Amino acid sequence: MIKINAIGDVCPIPVIKVKNAMKELNNKGIIEITVDNEIAVQNLSKMANQKNFQIISEKINDKEYKVTINLSKEDVKCELIQDNNINNSVVVISSDKMGDGDEKLGKTLLKSFIFSLTKCDVLPSTIIFYNSGAFLTSTNSESLEDLKTLENLGVEITTCGTCINYYNLPEKPEVGSVSNMYFIAEKLLNSSNVIKP
Repeated sequence: MIKINAIGDVCPIPVIKVKNAMKELNNKGIIEITVDNEIAVQNLSKMANQKNFQIISEKINDKEYKVTINLSKEDVKCELIQDNNINNSVVVISSDKMGDGDEKLGKTLLKSFIFSLTKCDVLPSTIIFYNSGAFLTSTNSESLEDLKTLENLGVEITTCGTCINYYNLPEKPEVGSVSNMYFIAEKLLNSSNVIKP
């Protein structure tokens, strides 16, 4: 059994901690995780149900929930967590924030999305940054370390050169390469899936 304390951890950290524990246990055994909000319980339940693992949640008090996940499956086909694999999906990021609501929230969500990509079992082949998304590969971006991690895992990171010039950003991004619209169009047309967060 692995016990995890995720009190105070924001989304998606509790799920990531459980996924790491699952790998450590080779999908056999029990994980017990303590979280401090109902949303974390729902996220953990969704992940466990997707993988057909047994899950029990218990509300200890208003700020403490105990979630127990049993990884052992006898009559259910086992879906193993694979090592990071690259597929032919392309992620396009056209803004320095995610969604159309509050700007601060949008920036927090996009930072969380990029971090979450580093923990996914299957990775996109390419992440394309254009328009104000170009700020995320430039100096002082809070996502630089996560983007460098993705690049080290084999994900191609590229930023629109026209956008770099328009926003007067440094000519060379801190991570990845500079691209042009022909390259971007070709990548999008040849991808199996285009994802725009």
